[in-house]
Amino acid sequence: MGRGQMPTGRRERAKKEKIERIMTAARELFAEHGVSGVTTQQIAERADVAIGTLYLYASTKAELLIMVQNDKFAHAIDEGLAAANAALGQALPEPVVALIRPVVACIREQTENGRTYLHELVFGDPDEPYRRAGLALSARLEDAVTGLLTRGESIDAADAATLARVVTAIIHISTTATVYLHRSDEAVLADIRDQIDAALTARHRAA
Repeated sequence: MGRGQMPTGRRERAKKEKIERIMTAARELFAEHGVSGVTTQQIAERADVAIGTLYLYASTKAELLIMVQNDKFAHAIDEGLAAANAALGQALPEPVVALIRPVVACIREQTENGRTYLHELVFGDPDEPYRRAGLALSARLEDAVTGLLTRGESIDAADAATLARVVTAIIHISTTATVYLHRSDEAVLADIRDQIDAALTARHRAA
């Protein structure tokens, strides 16, 4: 090993610590000021890293937001899955509502951040690693809805997958549309529940 070179294990630990500091700094600043009120320089300063170092891990502020929101989104899905499993004995759409309740709270916790996050996932480069991870989380949520719709109901897998896409579209509009921003999380969830009910009713009638 040449002089001044850091052992691989120590180098990896240092890299992990920097990423954690950057994530913590970004999470705190985005929560305090919203994505539009924060600069990458401020995040670098709070994380105590050089701006060039920060860009090694995320080249834009949007990518930093996606990093932070992906982590929160993943935890919300995990929480929702546990709640949905506990509600499996109830009729639809209650298990689905239990699943998406933490997701709705996650997206609306800081409205600007949640709206920007979903916008970036939908309209950004899907091959960018952080967006790709976020889209994978969205697919995980959609798959979970599909699974719930096929339990104890006369809904086949293909129809359930279509309905799941409808549900995720409803979540997107209900949590980001400006006209709904004044509503409480419970009001938004009640509206989502009504829309899911309507979709299920229409499907049963067609069947």
